[in-house]
Parts: sequence; structure tokens; C-alpha cells
Amino acid sequence: MSAANSDVPILFYSRRIGLNDGRPIPIIAGGRTTGRMGRYTLGVIDMQTDDDRGVRSTNFSVMRIKGDFLRRSNVGLLFTGRSVGQSGSGTNGVFGFDGTFGFYDNLNINTYWARSTTSGRTRKDTSYRAQLDYQGDRYGAQLEQLFIGDDFNPEVGFVRRRDMRRSSALLRFSPRPKGIRVVRKFFYSGSFDYIENGRGHLETRDANGEVAIEFQNGDRLSLDVTSNYEFLPRPFEIAPAITLPVRGYDFNNVHLQMNLGQRRTISGQFALDRGSFYDGHKTTLSLSRGRINAGSQLSLEPSYQFNVVDLREGSFNNQLVGSRVTYTMTPLMFTSALLQYNSSSHSVSANVRLRWEYRPGSEFFVVYNEDRDTLARQFPSLAGRAFIVKINRLFRP
Repeated sequence: MSAANSDVPILFYSRRIGLNDGRPIPIIAGGRTTGRMGRYTLGVIDMQTDDDRGVRSTNFSVMRIKGDFLRRSNVGLLFTGRSVGQSGSGTNGVFGFDGTFGFYDNLNINTYWARSTTSGRTRKDTSYRAQLDYQGDRYGAQLEQLFIGDDFNPEVGFVRRRDMRRSSALLRFSPRPKGIRVVRKFFYSGSFDYIENGRGHLETRDANGEVAIEFQNGDRLSLDVTSNYEFLPRPFEIAPAITLPVRGYDFNNVHLQMNLGQRRTISGQFALDRGSFYDGHKTTLSLSRGRINAGSQLSLEPSYQFNVVDLREGSFNNQLVGSRVTYTMTPLMFTSALLQYNSSSHSVSANVRLRWEYRPGSEFFVVYNEDRDTLARQFPSLAGRAFIVKINRLFRP
């Protein structure tokens, strides 16, 4: 019941189990089973966490059933539950269904409906979505309606934005030129999003137009222009000592991006943004999805983002620097490390993971996480650390 659209609620997110506001909570015991019988798939999770510094012992339960039919269609049911709500009292649960219906080769209808039950929240506790999606090679179109009630509360998942009704449309034309050998495809697209709250008050409006060229070697050059409106219902602290007041903001942005294809020794996504931002301006320079192949076993994936923001309330800069390093020992075993520095939070973080598929479908993980504060007197002061061991075993009947 999730999608690429960032506003769509996530009804189940495994990291909500064993964490509370980013702090690890001890797990007493639990289990997970998944399987498939014919056209049906089933997944069940049950976990019991322990009491820990004001957090009560809680049972988490999840059940997912999905059935496939026809050639590209399926219908599923999902149930989640917490014996103790996030508030420390009462209970929380979610039940719902979703469906994907495929017609011909390129036409899909995606839907879901869900309802939450939370102690003390009994009003607008539902969410639904209906989407028509056509993804042809030359033409594309998408229409969507998304609703999230103010009291919709999936506590074994999460909601980024409550109390909203989102209407959106997208049209695309992408011809393949026959007379230009270096170009594989041109893209021309336009999209429009309109988001209002439950009282019918406009909160967000986005209009976007894009022109792009996809080359035969996998590179892609694009230019898009965006016109936005955003209403802040409460003061927003965008940076330390800089708070935006309550009101509506109109701002525009021009985005230029070059993607170097995976065939190159050095690949990545390079972008430059310039435009108005709330009551000021913002310039962003970024590198993402970078990849440097240093042989058959070692790869580096650097990333960088630099923001320069000038507002009426003040100015600030922000940098996010990181890299993922992956070393593949064998086709069934690799280790990777993600290192990041964030100038806004003045933190350095590391995530190191070892994955070993010791038999087909069965995996063994060792994960180490660490965060350090760069502003501490004794640099770099430890802010958090976690060591996790996880094993999966696939049983075949």
C-alpha cells in the first residue's frame, strides 16, 4: 500500500518495531513467516518489546494476504496492531485493502482504502487512493485522487501529511527521433498537483514542466521549471534562529540536471537549482547517485549537496557530504559502509553492514551504526551507537 508518491501513507514500516524516537527498545521475542501457495502470498509478524525508560512493553502484530488474478492484477488485505499506542496508553490498529488492476500492456488502476483505530481519535480516521496510470512508450498520463483524514494514524507505519485531499494530473509525450542518431528519446511533460485540507483550504499547489533528452549511451539532460504555492499553517523553524511566519508563499524554481549513465566508469546525477524560496531565494548544487567503479569488487558512491538560502528573516548555508563504499567478497557476500556529514545537525554518522546469503533465499546480516557530534568539547563526542545481528532462513516444503 505504498508508492513512490511521498504523500501516500506507509501502513507498515519494520523500523517502527524496536525503536522509539530513534532510541532502540529491547525486543523480548518475536517471529516472522512469509510464504506463497499458488496465487496467494501470506506474511505474518508478531513481536514483543520490553519496558524501557518510560516506554511500556508492547506487542506488535502484522498480517498481509495478497491474491493474484488474471495476468497483471492483484488484491490484498493488511492488518496491523499495537497493544500500547505511541502515547503510552490505549491501543492502535489499522485494517485495509488494496488492489492493482492491469489492462492491456500499459494501463493500470491502483487503489487502496484503509481505516485506523486509535484510542481518542474517532473522527476522520480513513484514507483512500484512486489512480489511473497509462505508461505507453510514446504517450503517458496519470490521474490521481488521494485522501488522508486528520485522525488517520497508522502507528506501525507512518504518515508524512495528515488532513489532506490531493488531486493530481500528469501528461507526457516522448517521441523517438529517427533522424538524430545520438538521441534515443525526447521527453516533454507537464504535471499539476493541488492539495487542500479537510476544510477545503488550499495548502499546496505545484505546476511543473519538463524538457529532457535521453542519449543512446544512457546519459540524460533535463530542464524543468516549477511554480509552487505553499501555505504554512504554523511558524516553521527552517534553520537555527530563522523561523518563517504563518502565511502563504509563492515561489518558482529552475532545475538543470545531467545524468551520466551506468556504462561510464564515473556516473552520477549532477544538478543545479536556482529560484525563489518562501520569501527569499535558494541555490542548490548537488551530486547524487554517484558511482565510481574501482575494479570488479570495489565501488564508491559519493554524494554531495550544498544549499545557499537567502531569506528576509536571515541567510544560511547547508552541506551534506557522504559516500557509500561497497566491497564484494563473493557473489553471495558483500560489506558496505555509508559515511555522512551534515552541517545543519553538526553530525557525522556511519552505517556499516555485512550481508551473507549462506543458502539460496536465506541471509545473515551484521549491522553497526554510530553517530558523533562535531560540536562537542571532546570532538567527536559519541551521540549514539547500535550493533545488530539478523538472520533469515527460508524453508521450502
